[in-house]
Amino acid sequence: MPQSKLSESDYHQATKHSYLSVQLDPNYVDASTQPAAFKFYPKFYRRVKLNLNNPNHSFINLSSTITLEKIYKDGIQKLRVNPSAGALYPTEVYVQIRGIEGIVNGIYHLEVENNCLTLIYELIDDGLENYVIPGKCINGFIFLISCVYYRSSWKYKDRSLRYCWLDSGHHLGAIAASAYIHDKEIQLIFDFDKLALNAALGFENKEFVSACAISGTIQEKKIRHLRLQVPFVCGTDYFEANEFIESGYQKTSLQKSRQQKLVHPQFNFDKDKFFQTVWMRRSSRRFYQQSISQENYWRILQHITLPIPSENFEEIEVYSVVHQVRGMTPGLYKGKHLIKAGNFREKTGYLCINQAIAKDSAVTLFFVSDYINYQTAMQIAGFLGQRVYLVSNFWGIHCSGIGAFYDDETQEFLETNKDVLYAMAIGT
Repeated sequence: MPQSKLSESDYHQATKHSYLSVQLDPNYVDASTQPAAFKFYPKFYRRVKLNLNNPNHSFINLSSTITLEKIYKDGIQKLRVNPSAGALYPTEVYVQIRGIEGIVNGIYHLEVENNCLTLIYELIDDGLENYVIPGKCINGFIFLISCVYYRSSWKYKDRSLRYCWLDSGHHLGAIAASAYIHDKEIQLIFDFDKLALNAALGFENKEFVSACAISGTIQEKKIRHLRLQVPFVCGTDYFEANEFIESGYQKTSLQKSRQQKLVHPQFNFDKDKFFQTVWMRRSSRRFYQQSISQENYWRILQHITLPIPSENFEEIEVYSVVHQVRGMTPGLYKGKHLIKAGNFREKTGYLCINQAIAKDSAVTLFFVSDYINYQTAMQIAGFLGQRVYLVSNFWGIHCSGIGAFYDDETQEFLETNKDVLYAMAIGT
């Protein structure tokens, strides 16, 4: 079917895994050809080194920082505060700063590797507001998450459309966690004129804006569109276009999401411990078939159901395959309701393409949705995934996201006709 004829659900359908598809296309890649994972503007651009003793600098830094470096034979891998499928990190962060003492009003690129802000556009009477929240002026911060999709499609091909959005949602979750630690509120915005903003930022077809988060004082004031186009810099050292991904992004950027009343979640974590949790968060690569307490399991589920701070919304339902939770019957659950009892370790491992983490975990979670806007639904799934990581780790439980599973067989096992968007394994 031509890309122009595909509907929202068709993009999910077209990227499904099956036992046969995985066998026919095991998708081996040459690691030496991996595109660059960091974006840099030319050296003559003005930069602001982030001072972690400055609360505003620290807020920005913790939203997207390197937290661990691993040394391998072929080089150093720099792991970040937000998880990413295959540790490929296709997301970039841009921040508009207005009315913050000591910082020039402008749009900045967050240069993660060097821990600094690069000024790419100085504001006068213009800004990002008219693209994302027309008729308003934000004194504070407007974060834009973008996807340099080739970093992911280099390995995952068409299915990277899913991973870019899940990673974008995780990155929004990292911003939300930093906001909580720094006593700031944020609002997520998914429905805005992304295509016009891409053009204004000069992204061509090599990068696309996926979501926005605002934090600050909102005033009634008209801010005009950017008076000039921002100079373009490619986020990879080389690039190969993917028509399917570009078409999927454009199609799903035009559809409005479901709407809800804006409600901010209320958390009650010890902030020093939560900061350490954010900093130390890792994806577990192995579980040991050990049990977790029912109390901690319910805590995790409860935090999944807390409000998403956005007026744009797609409902995510959570199914749990309980393998080993003390005091609970093993089986498939929806919320607290037991759908079917049984030891489903082997089945769950098989469904997640024979990944041991899905079989050996205490619980494997599946996120499903009957969405209107596929792009928003996938990003919210990623946002909730970041919550699961942090809440689990806060209570001493390990976690790992799972983006690869046999879609139709998983749907059949869960006894749902809704699309399966994401899976997560928790345990010790």
